[in-house]
Amino acid sequence: MNRMPKLRFKEYSGEWEEHELGDIAKFSKGKGIAKFDIHEDGAIECIRYGELYTHYNETINNIVSRTNLNSKELVLSQYNDIIIPASGESQIDIATASCVLKDGVALGGDLNIIKTKQNGVFLSYYLNNKKKLDIAKLAQGISVVHLYSSQLRTLTLNLPNDDEQQKIASFLSAVDSKIDRLTRKKELLEQYKKGVMQKIFSQELRFKADDGSEFSEWEEKNGNLLFESISNKDHNSDLPILAITQEHGAIPRDMIDYQVSVTDKSVETYKIVEIGDFVISLRSFQGGIEYSNYKGICSPAYVILRKRIELNNQFYKHYFKTEKYIKLMNKNIEGIRDGKMISYKQFSDILLPLPSHEEQTKIANFLSAIDTKIDLVAKQLDEVKNFKKGLLQQMFV
Repeated sequence: MNRMPKLRFKEYSGEWEEHELGDIAKFSKGKGIAKFDIHEDGAIECIRYGELYTHYNETINNIVSRTNLNSKELVLSQYNDIIIPASGESQIDIATASCVLKDGVALGGDLNIIKTKQNGVFLSYYLNNKKKLDIAKLAQGISVVHLYSSQLRTLTLNLPNDDEQQKIASFLSAVDSKIDRLTRKKELLEQYKKGVMQKIFSQELRFKADDGSEFSEWEEKNGNLLFESISNKDHNSDLPILAITQEHGAIPRDMIDYQVSVTDKSVETYKIVEIGDFVISLRSFQGGIEYSNYKGICSPAYVILRKRIELNNQFYKHYFKTEKYIKLMNKNIEGIRDGKMISYKQFSDILLPLPSHEEQTKIANFLSAIDTKIDLVAKQLDEVKNFKKGLLQQMFV
């Protein structure tokens, strides 16, 4: 077997050495920390096994939980400890390794603790990626799976020297730091947009005309006075079938992973959706009035909305996603299948804001500019994540 990685820093050469994890590490278990033992102002930082899936990646530095339990009754970490769940719901979930970069952190009872003189950060990346499936196969159980130190000891590893381990660990940590920064930037932009939308649609924040004058007061109109229900089925089934999604709006099915088979006969009954239409989705109670940037057809189960008067569609695209409007919809929902949807009549009963068209446009342009920034950061984030994925596939043996 060739024990040389496909992708490697140029200053290193030669094969990596084969080891069993039991030969380079010592094993122990954490001590139970119950949910009611967690306190925001606790004196001791702590990690419970479920948090490995939700809060941490390969390195743990910023701890999210604290406890007031007596430190003498706890198992406390040492810098470079690796933790892997000892039990969990699935074999893949349980095969999750993280390196604790702090002394004195209380480690929960459902955690395997691995102490080694090897680089713990390197090993966590290595175990989480190259060895994840091997670890998963070691786990035993059905409804709850368990992973014991006796099993982990038998895991075969290929390791470079200490210097190369450090180089790889530092590089991957830097990539993760960039991912964290972009994730935080995206979250802050989304929080900013949410806050400014609340101020705009409550009219706490108002725009002015280009000449500096105040816009007229907003009116309120019932939904049916602004939008009509459209049911045009005059097509030859040659238009793309649209999926109505909360993430992408109304979008051709072949642009996303959306596999639903339909017959030629059923497609004949589908409704035409024009660019600029809104579609009330089957999950409208979650804010599912979706905008379409595409012309296509959709199931007759959907209600299609088209503006009756001169309106800025982008203004209402943003308004339909506000917490205020979603709460109004939730008062008017009816049960359907596994979800809930609002009918055109119920949509019509809800009052919609009607600023002047010029103010609609200013608001829409402002919020769309924020969306453009969010989309740019999201694209950068995806690129870095894909870059990391490619690295992890090639940097280990």
